[in-house]
Amino acid sequence: MFITPAFAQSATGAGGEFLTNLMPIVLMFIIFYFLLFRPQQQRAKLHREMLANLRRGDTVVTSGGIIGKVTKVLDDREVEVEIASDTRVRVMRGMISEVRSKSEPVKDGA
Repeated sequence: MFITPAFAQSATGAGGEFLTNLMPIVLMFIIFYFLLFRPQQQRAKLHREMLANLRRGDTVVTSGGIIGKVTKVLDDREVEVEIASDTRVRVMRGMISEVRSKSEPVKDGA
């Protein structure tokens, strides 16, 4: 007599209500993964591949907006870029944001 009929009926369906309330949050995480996280990971992978394939003669744009031509690949972390005639700077590979034009492979005998 102390328990009203409304409370007695809602007590049996509490487990199903929890799953129903959790479903929109799970759906939101799935949407975030496919719209935000996955494309960002793909762009990062393409950027790493682009930096790994840098070679002498490529025209590049640095993250500071300087356009130049790669004259020498020094090591895994640095490249030498010519930004004007007889003006060469050393640039970290990670600071190259774009490769404008790819050069032909340099022949070993030339």
